[in-house]
Amino acid sequence: MKILLTVCCLLGAVLQVNAQVKTGHAASASKKESGRTTSGNPIFPGWYADPEGIIFGNTYWVYPTYSAPYEEQVFMDAFSSPDLVNWTKHSRIVDTASIKWANKAMWAPSIIEKDRKYYLFFGANDIQSDDELGGIGVAVADNPAGPFKDHLGKPLIDKFHNGAQPIDQFVFKDQDGQRYLIYGGWRHCNIAKLNNDFTGFVPFEDGATFKEITPEGYVEGPFMFMRGGKYYFMWSEGGWGGPNYRVAYAISDSPLGPFKRVDTILKQDPEVATGAGHHSVIHNTGKDKWFIVYHRRPLEETDANHRVTCIDEMSFDANGHIKPVKITMEGVPKLKVK
Repeated sequence: MKILLTVCCLLGAVLQVNAQVKTGHAASASKKESGRTTSGNPIFPGWYADPEGIIFGNTYWVYPTYSAPYEEQVFMDAFSSPDLVNWTKHSRIVDTASIKWANKAMWAPSIIEKDRKYYLFFGANDIQSDDELGGIGVAVADNPAGPFKDHLGKPLIDKFHNGAQPIDQFVFKDQDGQRYLIYGGWRHCNIAKLNNDFTGFVPFEDGATFKEITPEGYVEGPFMFMRGGKYYFMWSEGGWGGPNYRVAYAISDSPLGPFKRVDTILKQDPEVATGAGHHSVIHNTGKDKWFIVYHRRPLEETDANHRVTCIDEMSFDANGHIKPVKITMEGVPKLKVK
């Protein structure tokens, strides 16, 4: 009888896990609820970079690049938290099995919700010319934890426009509801108006589809947010594999710029970590708290791919300028979304 009960329990557990996987809610690993009051840095274990942080409902989410050699960079994980301290890992929310045209270097995810669906934009294949297959793709799911499936069956952008390599995409939603794709490597940054179903673009009034908005010092990793009626445009400078990777920003009255560089606000601290860059920003509007989510390299690490995801507070001065961020080992205090 004991053996029969044990078998039944095991079967029940397997059926429960299968049901969770089908609904996209399964988490392969999670931190146990801790008694800590701060997140600590890194906020979760493993080599992860280029994190996009966002809030869906009452939950914080982080979507990073799995930081590994390009041939191994063939999937993405996601992480969720109710309070910025306790994080749950959602494994392989998308991979090259579901994106048939991608074969390596899946990176720098950006996600947006529309009509109860979640659209994940990503780069793949690290193309070096217009003759190669790859670029920026879109995947879609019914749940922020996936599983994500190819939305187009091909890249959304597979060519170089204005000299910008089609990587490092970010989706920005303006006040009027218009969504823009801001992207670009190789020291060029473009902005384009996405159409309603994210299958293509709507030309600007002058007929152009891709407008270059590259500010001084730009290398890659664009991000945009609004505060006080102003558009804050942020980007990474330096080489991603080196210690001097950093984040700078500009402010404008329009998402199209012009953007004049203001200052560097995130960089290495020789006593904490190096290579601090490729970031995103989370704004808890209810508490009016701002956080910068970024990757950095531990001091003892020399491998370029040994990057970890961290979070620290971000604040502004009386003139609306972003104050330099102090990177920490402590991270940020526990804070629920609402």
